[in-house]
Amino acid sequence: MDVKTVGVIGAGTMGRGIAYAAALGGYRTILEDVMPETLAKGMAWIKQSLDEGVSRGKVESSSRNTALALIETSSSVENVCREADFLIEAVPEEMELKLELFTLFDKFAKPEAVLASNTSSLSVSEMAEMTYRPELCVGMHFFNPVPKMRLIEVVRAPKTSDKTIAICREVGSRMGKEVVVVKESPGFITTRVNALIGNEAFAMLEAGIASAEDIDKALKLGLNHPMGPFELVDLVGLDVRLSILEYLHSTLGEKYKPNPLIKKLVAEGRLGRKTGRGVYDYSSPSEPKK
Repeated sequence: MDVKTVGVIGAGTMGRGIAYAAALGGYRTILEDVMPETLAKGMAWIKQSLDEGVSRGKVESSSRNTALALIETSSSVENVCREADFLIEAVPEEMELKLELFTLFDKFAKPEAVLASNTSSLSVSEMAEMTYRPELCVGMHFFNPVPKMRLIEVVRAPKTSDKTIAICREVGSRMGKEVVVVKESPGFITTRVNALIGNEAFAMLEAGIASAEDIDKALKLGLNHPMGPFELVDLVGLDVRLSILEYLHSTLGEKYKPNPLIKKLVAEGRLGRKTGRGVYDYSSPSEPKK
């Protein structure tokens, strides 16, 4: 199938980034969200990101103009389904919400359209069961921030076809990404490994072994990680990380049991950058502090 139109459901942090990558890759892109303000913020972010790319020499001015011309918005999942050859949902990591969307995808999407979920840990096969086309259902896990992160984990469910995987590889390549294919399992590759690293970092912080700043510095300078575990969890959201750990704990066992400190911070509303405070405090314009 020749993919010409990509539909992205959800204009939040991940959805707007995926729409950015799709349009820059030359696809007609429809970004959908039921919240008009979220849709407006998403489009403003895309325009700003493209402008910044031009100013840094990462994006050609002509490519910016073409990408903006390729993006349109919608407030109707049904309408996007009817237009798109490739659908990607990027809604919050809640299975009930994703199951509802896959039901709508199956009802309204083109018969040959690929149905993808940007899940970081949930079961793609469970989503595929909501459809009569499980061979076209796949996971496509992007990373935040999408414009800068080059990886996509393509998740093959038991009934996902080779043709669907090949289409995902092509779409990912045109978006400027590297693709790895992983057999469906809880947490896939990166989420499983990263959850363990982050959980251990919280255990060390709780035990007073080192400060958050020094733990972050050690992993960046000693292991060549681009971000420390606490910088990363503050960016992703402590509530998101806790939800993932709880899911992995229930499916993979005790080694993923959430550290009490992350549960405490979430209970206090310290969710990271989005609330102004997580492991670090972002309420001041100066450097983040613990």
